[in-house]
Amino acid sequence: MKQNERVYRGYRDLKVYQMAYQLAVDINEITKKFPVEEKYSLTDQIRRSSRSVAANLAEAWKKRRYKKVFISKLIDCAGEAGETEVWLEFSKDFKLINEKTYFHLITRYEEVNKMLYGMIDKAPKFCY
Repeated sequence: MKQNERVYRGYRDLKVYQMAYQLAVDINEITKKFPVEEKYSLTDQIRRSSRSVAANLAEAWKKRRYKKVFISKLIDCAGEAGETEVWLEFSKDFKLINEKTYFHLITRYEEVNKMLYGMIDKAPKFCY
């Protein structure tokens, strides 16, 4: 192992997992203030997609023995992050969240996406 190379004991050690998980927690809290009429459309959708990023990361980690499957699951994570970004945009345009909250969350999702694609590019580092 190289001097600055990090050893990952599990998906919880991944910064991208920690960020994605915290984003899902934050979105859950924010959506508690959404109107009741959005419960089965926007609220459920944004909660599901935001949680799915972290859940798919855990699944990708458990399947890292197979590089192609690992990469596929990471692409699923990016897809769910993208879906969450769209729901955030709807939330902003429907005036359910303010511009500051929207840009804060979107900036964090952009960072998650950068890390996901970095993992895809360096998949052999994570796979065995």
